[in-house]
Amino acid sequence: MLALEAQKVIELRLVRLAWGGREGSAEMQSMVTEKVYASFEAFSTMMQGGSPETIIARYREHVATNTKRLSAA
Repeated sequence: MLALEAQKVIELRLVRLAWGGREGSAEMQSMVTEKVYASFEAFSTMMQGGSPETIIARYREHVATNTKRLSAA
């Protein structure tokens, strides 16, 4: 499910990046920052004994938030 849900975010981000300008630059910066933060969060969860299911559920939350944010604009 995560892969399918992420496709929508990828589509929405590509459109925003293609438009360029301030919004495109802001989205690129946001994308990189979010990815770094999410990887640290996943690593921390893993080191604390979290399951892969917990990590995937959290990634799905991030994807849902991004879908909502990008769809609203």
